[in-house]
Amino acid sequence: MFRHKGKTRTLKHNLRIASLLSFVAGIVNVAGFLAVQQLTTNVTGHFAFFVDEVFKLEFLHAFIYFLYIFVFFLGSFTSSFLVELISRKNPNYAYVIPALIEAVILLSVAFFGVLLIRENPNLLAFSLLFAMGLQNSLVTSISNATVRTTHLTGLFTDLGIELSQLFFYREPDQRQKLYSSIKLRLVIISFFFIGGVICGIFYAMIGLFILAFAGMLLLLGIGFDSFRLRMIMIRRNSRRNADQAD
Repeated sequence: MFRHKGKTRTLKHNLRIASLLSFVAGIVNVAGFLAVQQLTTNVTGHFAFFVDEVFKLEFLHAFIYFLYIFVFFLGSFTSSFLVELISRKNPNYAYVIPALIEAVILLSVAFFGVLLIRENPNLLAFSLLFAMGLQNSLVTSISNATVRTTHLTGLFTDLGIELSQLFFYREPDQRQKLYSSIKLRLVIISFFFIGGVICGIFYAMIGLFILAFAGMLLLLGIGFDSFRLRMIMIRRNSRRNADQAD
């Protein structure tokens, strides 16, 4: 899920990572809005608010919205930088570190979010935007821009294009490719929606602790992926030893 890239990556790999990360993003999207009334999974709306505040000469408010945009960008930059740096030493774990950082941020906000809301709600929004910048860059890079999980605008655009193409593409290989892509888009949208609904239901009961659930899911996904890698390496070593013994 987190290891394969390029030609070694299959639809199954993309579906796994898309379902996990879009579900997490759906939780973060709703939790951030309910906690501080800000969008915390994308920056499209923040850019509009930034321009609006500039025209109203509310430069302090405009600066806050600029920071929202910059922090998301900084998360994306950090994720890509870490992937490039770690891949030079151990490619198998290059994409694990940004996901681990995201999990730590979500767990931290879950346990200290109430304090942040009281003392500095913008810091809570910055934390979640940075985490989503990490995630968006990570999944975009690992899937060669096939998977996007933190916002739905582009997904619905791509889904509309691909559904319309079904009326014109008749070749079996073309239609199979379209079906696979449409399936991936629907999985992302569905899990983003499910994550948001679950967050909306449980936020009233446990508040920001719902983010601990999202963080733990990320850690379980990373652990499962690392376990699979270890099992694969053990089997390969066993075969190599058996071949050498023969």
